[in-house]
Amino acid sequence: MKRQLPVEFIFQLFSLFVAVILIHGIYVSIIRPNAAAVLEEQAIQVNANPNYVPERSGYVVVKDWEQEACFILAFWALSLMGYKAMLTVRERNILMMDLIPLNQGTSILPEDTREYSRPIQALPDDQRGFLLPRALLTALHRFRSTRNIQDVSTSVRAICESESERLDSELSMMRFIAWAIPSIGFLGTVRGIGQALGQAHKAVQGDIAGVTQSLGVAFNSTFVALLISIVVMFLMHRLQLVQERIVLDAEDYCDSRLIQNLQS
Repeated sequence: MKRQLPVEFIFQLFSLFVAVILIHGIYVSIIRPNAAAVLEEQAIQVNANPNYVPERSGYVVVKDWEQEACFILAFWALSLMGYKAMLTVRERNILMMDLIPLNQGTSILPEDTREYSRPIQALPDDQRGFLLPRALLTALHRFRSTRNIQDVSTSVRAICESESERLDSELSMMRFIAWAIPSIGFLGTVRGIGQALGQAHKAVQGDIAGVTQSLGVAFNSTFVALLISIVVMFLMHRLQLVQERIVLDAEDYCDSRLIQNLQS
């Protein structure tokens, strides 16, 4: 587990760097040029026809810096959740393995625990660090030393609870991102309203184009940020649900495949 922490940290930095480069490149090459073209065309149509009603363009809705920052954070959060989901799938694959091979009616005595530990210890290092192998090895070692089945059950439950707390704490970065996205949207709202108030004197003179555009920045940034936040929060809760099920399944595996077959 100690070796996974630097790898995960490097992945977080690399995925953030990729998100910034990718999203900013899309904005510079596609979104902002198209948004400028749409706004220019709409200005021409409004000047030519006072009754013209501009259509809402997706390029205009997402063109500002606040929306770009929200998309960068969303892409970063999705990459982090993808990394966690990959680890979760590997944990699920471990649950499919028969790590405690037992025949029907066979019981495990304290003297047999060393033999049953060997297949688990033979797993690759990365697999041996997952929850289920750690819980099984701890249970077998505890049973060999104490010969008490209740102690074994308690130790398995403690490992599963600590793993659940660890997984929950590792979602803190994604929770921060899910909080930061709507906050950035509200910053765009404040900026847009501030710009609109700064051009109030033009609106009094009859030129409302600047005020309208600034209010569009305010509302568009909030709309995009809240929409992205809903998607990120949904996926994060789905990931948390899957992780909690993995912990519960691992505890049930230890109980049905190991603890129920122990005999002191």
